[in-house]
Amino acid sequence: MRLILTVLAAGFAVACAVMPDRAFGATVEPTGEQIDSAPCTAALTAANDEKIIASCGALIGNDKAPKADRVKAAIARAAAYDRKGEIERAIGDDDTALRLDPTQPDVFNARGELLRRKGDRVHALSDFGTAVKLDPNHVSAKANYKSLSLEVERIGAMMAVNNKPSFNCATAGRPVEKAICANPELANLDREINSVNTKVVREVGQGNPRAGHAMQREQDDFLARRNAEFGRPDFDLQKMMRDRLDHLLAISQH
Repeated sequence: MRLILTVLAAGFAVACAVMPDRAFGATVEPTGEQIDSAPCTAALTAANDEKIIASCGALIGNDKAPKADRVKAAIARAAAYDRKGEIERAIGDDDTALRLDPTQPDVFNARGELLRRKGDRVHALSDFGTAVKLDPNHVSAKANYKSLSLEVERIGAMMAVNNKPSFNCATAGRPVEKAICANPELANLDREINSVNTKVVREVGQGNPRAGHAMQREQDDFLARRNAEFGRPDFDLQKMMRDRLDHLLAISQH
């Protein structure tokens, strides 16, 4: 966004100096009314976000102004809103710029970054993809597309196993396994315990195979005790599983 603003400011200053009668926004309408773009141009040149937001709106919304000038003003105000943390307004101005000129990869990439921060990964990915199609060498858009694609893939993988234990519920035979399958919280706990235990056994076993085997025996003992004690009046399955996970996490963090 800051790079876009710098380029726009330089372009506007040159246009006004070289062609004062045809500078940004200085078009004369048939009625003789002149579109005053000076306040917006000055704010942009000074990189003053407050003044950009206050003065460029009239130009952006004026359908009699040159399209290119409206696009530049919309991009500039979007950048100003972004720096102020007003994401929705920044997206709105990028929307305007792209409605007026849908051939700008920088704006698609900028809007994609805003949408990603907002949590709208689907539309953000679409914007990054469009930016790359418009400019296959757009470094930022390509990086954004790749990283967001991987993020979406990871989320999809997590959703696929959400509320599912580490074992196949379709073949679960033990009462305790059926109880775990019937309770999403217990199912997630079981999957976490299995995942962290696998990590701990691998890490410990790399430096000391015997210690790794000992850690796996500890897990096997936990499962055997869980299976044997389930159903007793004083048995708390959730507490036992939570204690086991906390124990494994403590080992993993050392």
